[in-house]
Amino acid sequence: MINIPNSLTLFRLLLVPIFIVLFYIPIEGAYMWAAVVFTFAAATDWLDGFLARTLKQSTPFGAFLDPVADKVMVAAALIIIVEEYSNPLVTLPAMIMISREIVISALREWMAEIGQRAQVAVSWIGKWKTTIQMVALIALIWQDNLYMIWTGYGLLYIATGLTLYSAYDYLKAAWGDLTGTA
Repeated sequence: MINIPNSLTLFRLLLVPIFIVLFYIPIEGAYMWAAVVFTFAAATDWLDGFLARTLKQSTPFGAFLDPVADKVMVAAALIIIVEEYSNPLVTLPAMIMISREIVISALREWMAEIGQRAQVAVSWIGKWKTTIQMVALIALIWQDNLYMIWTGYGLLYIATGLTLYSAYDYLKAAWGDLTGTA
């Protein structure tokens, strides 16, 4: 069923190619416009969840599509900044973040399959990680000045620390089920 929250999630997915084209288009202000589109997409991530809860319009389709849209948007931004900055200061955190998303997505799917999905539900640390990650990505996409870039680097490393911590937290919660000692 297509409702307002699901429409926003689909819209967020449609913004990904627009964001990519804006980033690479050779015009003045392209990075700024790419950052604006990315920021708008990030805001719809919060808004669709808020509306789904407030309007009681949560659907299985939305529960499936929302994390997919989030991962696609963040992975696209990480790949772009890895290519743009072309150094290990960006590549290593991006690899850690993408790897964590793959591992935790697989863990959540497996835990759902065995009826234990609640053990690996999104936590407050995951929400902080996402917020700081988004701000870091916006700064590194926009790259208006050296201060913005270095702020982006700093936030990227804070988000990486939270990424590792949240991965540890989720794996710890599921460890008994993973090892058969639960």
